[in-house]
Amino acid sequence: MNDDVFDLARLGWDAGRAEYLNEQHPELDPARVAVEHRGSYLLFSERGELAGEITGRLRHDTILRTELPAVGDWVAVRNVPGEAKAVIEAVLPRKTSFSRDVAGLTTEEQVLAANVDVLFILAGLDGDLNVRRVERFLTLAWESGAKPVVVLTKTDRCDDLAGALDTVEGVAPGVDVVAVCALDGTGIAEVQVHLDGDPTIALLGTSGVGKSTLINRLLGHQVMVTKKVRWDGKGRHTTSHRQLIPMPGGGAIIDTPGLRELRLWDADTGLDVTFQDVAELAERCRFTDCTHEHEPDCAVLTAVAGGNLEPGRLASYRKLARELAALERKKDVHLAREHARRFKKVTNDARTRSRAKW
Repeated sequence: MNDDVFDLARLGWDAGRAEYLNEQHPELDPARVAVEHRGSYLLFSERGELAGEITGRLRHDTILRTELPAVGDWVAVRNVPGEAKAVIEAVLPRKTSFSRDVAGLTTEEQVLAANVDVLFILAGLDGDLNVRRVERFLTLAWESGAKPVVVLTKTDRCDDLAGALDTVEGVAPGVDVVAVCALDGTGIAEVQVHLDGDPTIALLGTSGVGKSTLINRLLGHQVMVTKKVRWDGKGRHTTSHRQLIPMPGGGAIIDTPGLRELRLWDADTGLDVTFQDVAELAERCRFTDCTHEHEPDCAVLTAVAGGNLEPGRLASYRKLARELAALERKKDVHLAREHARRFKKVTNDARTRSRAKW
């Protein structure tokens, strides 16, 4: 058995979760998902690190993949006596959930991190700064329920830091924007402000943006492997899977692999918050269903024409809004197929049991 036990309260366990567990699963113990490996899990518990697997019933009763444990989830487990193992029997309700549409042709929600308090959205100042990408990340971050913070990395590679900060702050209303150099510690104190209260932090960004370097700085020692950016400026993957890492002073960090693609999922509210300047202008449009493309008396188009709204920001808003509309149409078809698949499976199981009786 692992002797390195965990103080679950320092990992985010609270009275509300304890009350739920006692009411719904009084015979089970709590644990938090640290790593997911294709159906098997590494769990943190009061018994230490445990190898976890979900029960057949939980897998059988699951319709959507999002109902299965994800990194950051709190789960109810039944411990295996004498072994560093546990069986996951239930997933506790999530307080927050950062999700995207899976890559490829399939339309399905993928939970990247659960029960996150603060999302650090990393963007590099070494030529990889893309405000349209920052807007996309912010849209999903606001939708998740977590507090977003934009972290501009590699300040040592930037010739106009003040200009970069102004640019990003212009597309991130109401969001803290901090600039750091994790190699020498510049700006780290501004990041550490968001670590008070033992929160769970998740880091998101493209490959090579400096997530692993920042984590090592925050932990005070090297835990994550780091690599130099490739000769062509593209990032190298140093994180191959999502994982939850306890912070020495309390709280946890969830590291994620570099995201090549971040497709939206259920982000109507997040879109309005991220583009609150567009949303406020839209309230003055003549038509309530204005698309801000060609309608008369459109306050948004008037703002663009008058130089009060950047054309690129409106184009980004339109692109994300179209993506969400297309996603909703695909989700209706996907959900119908999932329910049909589930009904067919239940029916076949019932027939099998009926034949077995005879």
